[in-house]
Amino acid sequence: MSEHRRKPPQPQGGGRAAARRGQSGSGRRAAPLGDTGSPADSYGAGAGSSSYGSSAYGPQEQARPYGGRAEARRAAQRGGSRRRAADPGRRGGPGGPNGPGRGRGRTAPPAGRRFIDYPRADRYGWRRWVPSWKLMAGLFIGFMGSLMVAAGIGYAMVGVPQLAKTATAQNNVYYWADGSQMVATGGERNRQIVNLSQIPKAMQWAVISQENRTFYSDSGVDPKGIARAVFNMARGGQVQGGSTITQQYVKNAMLDDQSQTISRKLKEIFVAIKVGTKVPKDKILEGYLNSAYYGRGAYGIQAAAQAYFNKNAKDLNAGECAFLSAMLKGATYYDPAGATSLDPTATAQANQKRALAQMQDTLDKMVKYGHLSAQERARYTTLPKWKNPRSNTALSGQIGYLVDLANSYLVTHSETTGITQNKLQLGGLSIYTTFDKKKVNELEKAVTKVRKANIDPKKRPKTDTYVQFGGASVDPANGAIRAIYGGEDATKHFTNNADVTGAQVGSTFKPFVLAAAMKWGVRNPHLKPFQAQDERTLVSPKSLYSGQNKLKIREYDHTVWKNEKGEEWLQTNDGGESYGTPPKYLIDLRTAMQFSVNSAYVQLGMDVGLDKVKETALSAGLLESSLTGTNYPSFSIGISDPSAIRMAGAYATFADRGKQNDPFSVQKVLDKDGVVFKHRTQTKQAFDAKVADNVTDVLKTVVEKGTGTSAKLPGRDVAGKTGTTDGNRSAWFVGYTPQLSTAISMFRLDDNENSKSRTFLEMYGTGGQEKIHGASFPAEIWHDYMAEALKNEPVERFHTPEPIGEVVNAQPSPTPTPSATPSETESPTPSPTPSETVTSPTPSPTPSQTCGFFGCNGNGNGNGNGGTTDGGTTPTPTDTSTETVGGNTRGNGNGGFFGGTTG
Repeated sequence: MSEHRRKPPQPQGGGRAAARRGQSGSGRRAAPLGDTGSPADSYGAGAGSSSYGSSAYGPQEQARPYGGRAEARRAAQRGGSRRRAADPGRRGGPGGPNGPGRGRGRTAPPAGRRFIDYPRADRYGWRRWVPSWKLMAGLFIGFMGSLMVAAGIGYAMVGVPQLAKTATAQNNVYYWADGSQMVATGGERNRQIVNLSQIPKAMQWAVISQENRTFYSDSGVDPKGIARAVFNMARGGQVQGGSTITQQYVKNAMLDDQSQTISRKLKEIFVAIKVGTKVPKDKILEGYLNSAYYGRGAYGIQAAAQAYFNKNAKDLNAGECAFLSAMLKGATYYDPAGATSLDPTATAQANQKRALAQMQDTLDKMVKYGHLSAQERARYTTLPKWKNPRSNTALSGQIGYLVDLANSYLVTHSETTGITQNKLQLGGLSIYTTFDKKKVNELEKAVTKVRKANIDPKKRPKTDTYVQFGGASVDPANGAIRAIYGGEDATKHFTNNADVTGAQVGSTFKPFVLAAAMKWGVRNPHLKPFQAQDERTLVSPKSLYSGQNKLKIREYDHTVWKNEKGEEWLQTNDGGESYGTPPKYLIDLRTAMQFSVNSAYVQLGMDVGLDKVKETALSAGLLESSLTGTNYPSFSIGISDPSAIRMAGAYATFADRGKQNDPFSVQKVLDKDGVVFKHRTQTKQAFDAKVADNVTDVLKTVVEKGTGTSAKLPGRDVAGKTGTTDGNRSAWFVGYTPQLSTAISMFRLDDNENSKSRTFLEMYGTGGQEKIHGASFPAEIWHDYMAEALKNEPVERFHTPEPIGEVVNAQPSPTPTPSATPSETESPTPSPTPSETVTSPTPSPTPSQTCGFFGCNGNGNGNGNGGTTDGGTTPTPTDTSTETVGGNTRGNGNGGFFGGTTG
């Protein structure tokens, strides 16, 4: 049989259908081009040959079989153009009407090329979606070209702007409560433009070395810095960083918009590039140093030199220049005087440490970059001698403290007031305060009078140095601060003593214990601990407690309280005296408050629960950050250190029958466009009126015939409490009438700004007195001030209290009347016997008192009021003593209304 008559072998990949097609000779599928390298091999022999040439299904075809129609189509796509090797015009050739390529296997004509070949036509599967290098290169070039075009347009559109009005900060104007002007301060008064020739080279190189060492060679922007800023923005951070000196100058002096936004940042960059090419570098540096803010209200290097060193800029040495360059980082955290009113962490000690480190780093960089010799640098290893933060006589006396208090309130409540530190510094605000000019002056006069008459550091240097007073007066109706006394002079003593000082409040804390007993009640000692919180007995002021000196303090279940060392707690009274009739020495709570008996109120606090005492103090308006030792018995007698403002505000809660208002110092703020902020009083009911009225009634007894008699105001109702602390390191009097609540503090504190620690000193012998009590100088100041402050005010009376609670610890009565009676029943009044210990032979108790047989007078305290003094606290087993504190960290966070640690 001839070779071409043989049955060709079945293709490997085509299956039976492919075999049938091969046998039928239908010509539907052409052999692949190139089996032999000749077109004839693919399309049959020439004339006279069979249409099924030997090459069509020869051995090579077996080595490369098609896999069916899909494979045929793919093969056609891959090599379709070559399959038309025969003349397309031949009708008998491939592709013609009668050719072997006719039918479904025919190759489609090639499509036209696309401008962007994506997805890629000549790739399959995932490779179709991988862009070619040509496409990637084209996109990159197009993107960069677009950026260049945009940058060119932006550069062409911006010009070098004129100096903005914000380059010179305006004054803020502060007003008294009556609308009259108090002071204008905070802006242009503290800016003096100087030429670059008047700025030391050391200052110029200090700023360049620290801020932008490529200043003289860059184009006005730092690409790396911008990249960092963009990356920070992409992470959701603020749009900041990456600023050169040129950019900072543009932002400070040319752009009114100080916001941290992308659009503002882009504008800053374009303007900085334009300025960098159009304005000489020396002119940019001069403008920057004259427009930057250095803290203390000082804009520009000349004002800064005056504010920190009281000298002209041209006279600054290299160390002072490096120091001032650190202030550009943010004076709040680098001013060595501290700025705790803005941030509690910005204490004097912390700021000094930061400022010194930054100053040394700047000097090292100046040496490294060749701008300062190593010998000169070695001269400046400590902070330069700086002066106190105030040099403006307009802020002398109390005005500086008032301005600081108002500023602190606005900034620390910026989420409500809308006034940030930056906006305050730019000025242009009319700030209407709550301060009453008359009351401020009268409070200052009252303190000055007592100081001049009694405190003489030259005569008694060991006892009368470092004596300080503080005071605050609050309106009970709304919490408005009407007056403060911050110190002798805001330009000489710049720590505000009306704010947090760290001085413990002593027995002025006891009213909160009494209020807790009447609000929450004492726990039932016969129940198990988990039941005790649910079973309580509200306490009447007639309830009886032991006034014994060195009293063992017990838990509510009568077990003796022990400290962490297992030692029993023995509470002492002032002077080591016991009050009451042996053997139990029981006195009622009114009398214990009247003569400030520590033992009675420490045990009462334990019976109520120190957690409830704390909750009551917070409800009255004290801040949690100022409460210390809350787990120890002495918490009830005032080891905490609230500010004078907060103590006056908390007592105002009693004055207003349990309604609590947070103290505030700003009524409203206006700018050129109208009202920026207006205060809205938010009153909370801390106690029932019944509780507050009973506390007030007990505190009236303190002033009428107790330790606070020197605070009496003839013809007026007065309630108040004295306070003296352990070691005689502070003394207080806090009292109120229905219209006004005032707190006065006195302490000795070495708080020199250059000292490493702030130490509270004892006051034994101060002012020529054996011991300082709240009943002495503080009560005297309170009396003199309140008498004048209320001179033309109408006389108002306290509400008569309704009976409250039960008589706890009532003793058996000699009459048939049961002793455990409701509050309407008078407490028993036993008669003294010859064996009783008494300190005064002729007390005259009222029907509501049970202490007529106690030692009420003549205890030799020398306070001249005929009564015993307010008791001191005993040493506490914790390390919460305020003898030594760092900066303004004591009571950290107190008084969020007035900046960082304000009260």
